[in-house]
Amino acid sequence: MSAARGALRRRPQLSEEVAAAIRHRIMTGDFRPGDFIRMDETAAELGVSVTPVREALLTLRGEGMVNLAPHRGYVVADLSPTDVEDIFWLQSQIAVKIALRTADAITPADLDALTACTDRLRRAVDAGDVDEIVDAEFDFHRTHNRISSSGKLAWFLLNATHYTPHRLYAADPEWGAVAVDSHTRLVEAYRTGDRPAIAEQVQRQFDDGAQRLTKRLADAGIWEGDAPR
Repeated sequence: MSAARGALRRRPQLSEEVAAAIRHRIMTGDFRPGDFIRMDETAAELGVSVTPVREALLTLRGEGMVNLAPHRGYVVADLSPTDVEDIFWLQSQIAVKIALRTADAITPADLDALTACTDRLRRAVDAGDVDEIVDAEFDFHRTHNRISSSGKLAWFLLNATHYTPHRLYAADPEWGAVAVDSHTRLVEAYRTGDRPAIAEQVQRQFDDGAQRLTKRLADAGIWEGDAPR
C-alpha cells in the first residue's frame, strides 16, 4: 500500500486507481471484513477529493468487495479462504490455457524477449526494488500473453489479477526468488517444447501466490477475529 498512500496523480482513471488502492488494502487485510471505509478519511489519505473515492466504492460494491450499510456508509464484505482459493484458481485456469497456446506460437525472438524480461526481474529482486519488481513482473506477463494472440483471455486474466496484491508479493524476497526461478524454468520449457512443464510452472506461480496470501490474511486474524482492529 506504500505507493497508494502518497498523493495519486489526477488522471481520467483516478477512480480506478483509488479502487485499486482500496482493493489492495482489503486483499492484504489492512481493511478487514466489517470495517467501515470512511470516504473523507480515505480521500485525505490518498490525496484526492471525495468524488473518486465515492466512484471507487461503487465499483467495489459491484465486485462484492464492499457492501452499503444504509445511513452508515460502505463496509468491507466478508473474504473467506475459499474466496482467495477461487481467485487464484480462476487466474491459473486462464493462464495455463494461454501458456499452452503460447507453446504453439512462440518463436526464438519471443524466447529472447522473455529471457530479457526474466533477467530484468532478477536484477530488480536482487536490488530489492519493489517498484521495479512490480513493473518487471507485469512486463514479463504482458510480453508472454501477447505471444498467444489470445486477446480476450488475456483481458479476462488482467481483470482477474486486479485482486492480486502485487506490491505485497514484490516486497517479499522469497516470493521474488520463486518468481525468478519459475520464469526461468518456464522459458526453458518453451525452448524444449515440454508442455507438462509449461503448465506446471504456470500453475506453480498461482499456487504459491494463493498460499502466501492465505497465510498473510490468516496471520492478520481476519478469519479468527484475534488481531487488533
